[in-house]
Amino acid sequence: MMTKFTVSTLMVVGLSACASTMSDTAMRASDASQAVTESRFVADFQQDREAILAMTGEFEVVFDFREMFALQDGYELAEPKQTGAHEIVRVIEDQVDFISLQHFLLVGDEDEPFVIKHWRQDWRYEPTRVMDFVGNDNWVMQDVPASEATGAWSQSVYQVDDSPRYGAVAHWVHEDGISTWEPAVSRRPLPRRDDTTRTDYQAISAVNRHVITPWGWVHEQDNTKIVIDETGETPLVREVGVNTYRRTDLARDDAADMYWGATENYWSQVRTWWDTLEATAPAFHVEDDAEGTLLYGPLLNASMRIAFGASDTAAAWEAAQGLLDEQVNVDNIPLQ
Repeated sequence: MMTKFTVSTLMVVGLSACASTMSDTAMRASDASQAVTESRFVADFQQDREAILAMTGEFEVVFDFREMFALQDGYELAEPKQTGAHEIVRVIEDQVDFISLQHFLLVGDEDEPFVIKHWRQDWRYEPTRVMDFVGNDNWVMQDVPASEATGAWSQSVYQVDDSPRYGAVAHWVHEDGISTWEPAVSRRPLPRRDDTTRTDYQAISAVNRHVITPWGWVHEQDNTKIVIDETGETPLVREVGVNTYRRTDLARDDAADMYWGATENYWSQVRTWWDTLEATAPAFHVEDDAEGTLLYGPLLNASMRIAFGASDTAAAWEAAQGLLDEQVNVDNIPLQ
């Protein structure tokens, strides 16, 4: 009896010890696995940041848009539109998981260029909301599911006056030394190149792809131009856009920095106004005409008056705020 008890006890003790050993081993393996996962997470996150920051600097740019084929009988393809530019991209905010890149165009004389504030791209890690264009100058704010946001970045693109243009969410992919960010299809309003000359379509459904290369970066767009009317939505024509940013050394890149140094506080207040709107309104309408005479032009002109010393920031912002309050509406916007 004693012998059986002793053997049983030893067996239990041995199994317990074995279980304990296995448990310790499993825990160590789990800790090691977690450490590897965290290490990969940190490495991936850092690679994502490096890809975004690689879009900063001085660039020779070619904007190339070509309608490829009609989607409706009788439609005639528009002439290709290709333009060159000198562009500077600066980091204006970096909070580690949020990066804001401001683009500036240099136009005119190379030695004394005129600076035009261009588009802006904001990148946010694991976003909770993203703006979505729904047509007729209306935007809605869409919640991003956690399953979609985990490990991903949103890109929100803004126009010259910091009004919204489009947003999307995707993961960066890093393979063979090339970094690519490509979200699902998103909706956007007409580009200015068409908005001032065409009335036969009302929105673009686009795949927006960013590719970082050893010599710079490329912004690719697969665009479907959409007619929106009382009958619904009809695809009109397919367009391909390839905007090539080739790194260079511009003689007067300091001109952009001088402009920004003079107008940064003004534009910061404009951005804050839009940020507050996006954070608090489920939807909003932005009223402007194709030439930008209601909002785009006045806000940009106000910044130029500051840059040339014809106005101070306080006066310019007071006028801008009045325009924003007047031209942006948050009532009776269709939620989708």
